[in-house]
Amino acid sequence: MFGGGGGMNPRKMKQMMEQMGIDMDDIDAQEVIIRTPDEELVFDDAEVQLMEAQGQKTYQVVGDPESRELGSGDGSTATTEDADEDGSDSGVDEDDVELVAMRAGVDEDTAREALEANDGDLADAVDELE
Repeated sequence: MFGGGGGMNPRKMKQMMEQMGIDMDDIDAQEVIIRTPDEELVFDDAEVQLMEAQGQKTYQVVGDPESRELGSGDGSTATTEDADEDGSDSGVDEDDVELVAMRAGVDEDTAREALEANDGDLADAVDELE
């Protein structure tokens, strides 16, 4: 369809795309992260191009990603749980702690322990404490 013979001159290609109403720009990206339900694909030194045609934007990412499991503790804010008031990271939401403490009539530390023991399940934590 396009014939053999190597590649097309990049300047000629850009000129043809502009004639068709397609704008293409390089983006100086430092990092690209793609989150899936199971993992994060992290591109540290990726080439990113933005192509805009008929009001649609398309991003092309070229590089070799590092695969990270979600919650791998890499310092990103993607999976960081809310921290307790004392700065420790219990993985339990403070609003849930307050709710369980009020409902069961116990202090917040006891409510937090019950939530942690019940994997954050509010109803089970309250049942345990009543």
